[in-house]
Amino acid sequence: MVKKLTKHGNSWAVIIDKPLLKLLGINEKSKLELSVANGNLIIKPSAKKAKKSASEIDKIADRIMDKYEAVFKKLAKT
Repeated sequence: MVKKLTKHGNSWAVIIDKPLLKLLGINEKSKLELSVANGNLIIKPSAKKAKKSASEIDKIADRIMDKYEAVFKKLAKT
């Protein structure tokens, strides 16, 4: 597919057709990562980070505290 740049205010834009957007699972609210590799512009959906609930974070913190309890006690003494 060949595209031309389109003037958009003081910038230039590439219009992405709906079938491509659907294929990539992106929409107007999606964040995109732009990079350059070997002279090519690469546009891809930004990696989605799963949000952890408070209970999941508490469980992780408990595991860390259990694993490193002795280290934390030594640090607390200094």
